[in-house]
Amino acid sequence: MIDRLRTWLQESGAGAAWISDPVSIAYLTGFHTEPHERLMGLAVRAGGAVLVVPGLEEDAATSAARGVEVLVWRDGEHPFGVAARALAGAEALAVEKHHLTLAMAEALSEAAGVERLVDAGPTLLRMRLHKSEDEVERLRRAAEATDRVTAAIIDWLHPGQTELEVAARLSALIGGEGCTLSFESIVQAGPNSALPHLRPTGRRLQRGDLVLLDFGAAWQGYRADTTRMAVIGEPDARQVEVNQVVLQAHDAAIARVRAGVTTGQVDAAAREVIERAGLGDRFIHRVGHGLGLEAHEAPSLDPGSELVLEPGMVITIEPGVYIPGWGGVRIEDDVVVDEGGARVLTSCDRSLRVVEA
Repeated sequence: MIDRLRTWLQESGAGAAWISDPVSIAYLTGFHTEPHERLMGLAVRAGGAVLVVPGLEEDAATSAARGVEVLVWRDGEHPFGVAARALAGAEALAVEKHHLTLAMAEALSEAAGVERLVDAGPTLLRMRLHKSEDEVERLRRAAEATDRVTAAIIDWLHPGQTELEVAARLSALIGGEGCTLSFESIVQAGPNSALPHLRPTGRRLQRGDLVLLDFGAAWQGYRADTTRMAVIGEPDARQVEVNQVVLQAHDAAIARVRAGVTTGQVDAAAREVIERAGLGDRFIHRVGHGLGLEAHEAPSLDPGSELVLEPGMVITIEPGVYIPGWGGVRIEDDVVVDEGGARVLTSCDRSLRVVEA
């Protein structure tokens, strides 16, 4: 991975790169941590790479980071001075402009004597678009764990639980799989399910509620992301109808996924189904996004997008319908783009699951 970045550095004319996003560092070295307010970065030069870490990360970085020298600074030292030693002599420096703050960019430039900054962010994002077989295997492991948790949480649901209780149970189940949370779990019951990113509340599950569960397990840093639907008690006709429309849209989008198809065409496949059902104005987001070391990464499957899918991309397919005051339905799976179609990683029951009231 670092060699590919070095090749780009030669083409860009930058003398060195300072990679500051912990996700990018994990991608390039295998070492993943969140340094919080402390300085951490990966300095990449033609002749080598140096990972600059705070002292409390020394042992973890030394054991996990691949193909780099580890350089440590300790509390009380000037961290930018340590970073400057790894970057000395580089007049132009490649950085991730989406991540590096202006204050840090100025401090780094002053300490290292850098005259010009160029953006390495788009290059790193392009590199991460195509997953290796090892990355796909980690995503598959995460998806399998997520499927087991999905089955367990549906069996555990009952009226009277709060959304927060269900979210806590999801955390425990994912931990029991030896995984971590991909992101803060979304649990929404009744009218709350019409608000796609509403965090769990103290609302209690009750008869007649649609229950939307959006969560995922992360395995060795690689994240699954799935959404499944349940209903407390027997569903009414409207709930069955809307769920069926969303499932048909989900299946149509997955059937459209293959190398050479644009992300906009995949979105359109789902959107056409929902529009035919007269619910087009209630499908209020894109049909999916990329998946990997982050729960949301490139590519973005936006309406009208002309980005062409390529083998090795990993994406979500997640159409939804949201009706204010009534509720919402979303069904989501994780898929790998292959030459001839989509390899679906998540496979737990996609039907509207009935929870006894």
